[in-house]
Amino acid sequence: MERIVLASQSPRRKQLLEWAEVDFDIIVRPTDESYPDGLPIGEIPVHIARQKALVVQAELSHDQLILAADTIVVLGNKIIGKPTDRQNAIDILLELSGNEHKVITGVILRKGTKEIAFSDTTTVQFHPLTPEQISFYVDKYQPYDKAGAYAIQEWIGVTGIKSIHGDFYNVMGLPVSRVVQALSGWR
Repeated sequence: MERIVLASQSPRRKQLLEWAEVDFDIIVRPTDESYPDGLPIGEIPVHIARQKALVVQAELSHDQLILAADTIVVLGNKIIGKPTDRQNAIDILLELSGNEHKVITGVILRKGTKEIAFSDTTTVQFHPLTPEQISFYVDKYQPYDKAGAYAIQEWIGVTGIKSIHGDFYNVMGLPVSRVVQALSGWR
């Protein structure tokens, strides 16, 4: 498998690729994460991932294989982004408490003009969480850089998740087994 460029500053994506023993370098550039009005929710993280890949690709030779990803959390038809502050993180987790939501990660593999694009969806349900549990989590783990205001591999995931349907690692930020399969088939 050839060495790739990861267009992401996510420590979780980095960790997952290391666990999968994928050779990579990290290059991240500021990227517009907006999307067109009316874009179906399931296509939004793929669109944003593509924008990340294109910004990095503009600085590299066209023979570099780039991996970019973006993860969103969806409750009903509402996209829940990264919290802006402590109170917003608490409010987000109160919304997710006792409810089922979807975690959708869009993935782009791009080299020259060739591209593989896909998304992976995992359904997660939290047990009802008390305000004290939520405050404890937010204060101790400060999940301000995480869509949905939580990381499944932290305390709240270990103690607060009732069920998960789909790829656990997708919730961490990258459906790594699908990525490895796509990389293995890259020509």
